[in-house]
Amino acid sequence: MVPERETVRERMPSGATAATRPRTARLDQPRPRRPRLLPEYDPEAFGRLSERIARFIGTGRFLVWMTVVIIVWIAWNTLMPRDVRFDEYPFIFLTLALSLQASYAAPLILLAQNRQDDRARIDLEQDRRSNERSIADTEYLTREIAALRVGLGEVATRDWMRSELQDLLKEIEEHRTSTAQEDGFRRRS
Repeated sequence: MVPERETVRERMPSGATAATRPRTARLDQPRPRRPRLLPEYDPEAFGRLSERIARFIGTGRFLVWMTVVIIVWIAWNTLMPRDVRFDEYPFIFLTLALSLQASYAAPLILLAQNRQDDRARIDLEQDRRSNERSIADTEYLTREIAALRVGLGEVATRDWMRSELQDLLKEIEEHRTSTAQEDGFRRRS
């Protein structure tokens, strides 16, 4: 009899790692979650936040506040005494802060635009499907109306019935007059 370990090796694919460790995972059960080094985040929530930030950056309120902050920054660092100034004339720290703000604003705006493009693409696809259904419905109704017109051509209309009845009345009158004339000839003879 062969030990269990050898039968597992015989069924496993060849290779250094496959031959050294037996298979312990079950295929009918989900794998346990692996620990992650980076924190997990909800992409939808992050996308909504980026859209809100991009929407705020595109407003006049943001421009006014940004202008006020820059004016206060420059006024503080030029008009205040030297010992309370924190950014001297070339305003390197202000430049760094504005560059940092721009480096975050650009990707957030792009992310918001991408989400808007995705929504527009989905809306366009839904509109296309709706238009296809409307066209199909219109074509169906057109065929039904055409069939009704053809069917009505075969159905007796009121005018046709009147003309037929008038023709029958004329024939009856003609028949009466002809039979009356024949009776008149028979009585005379």
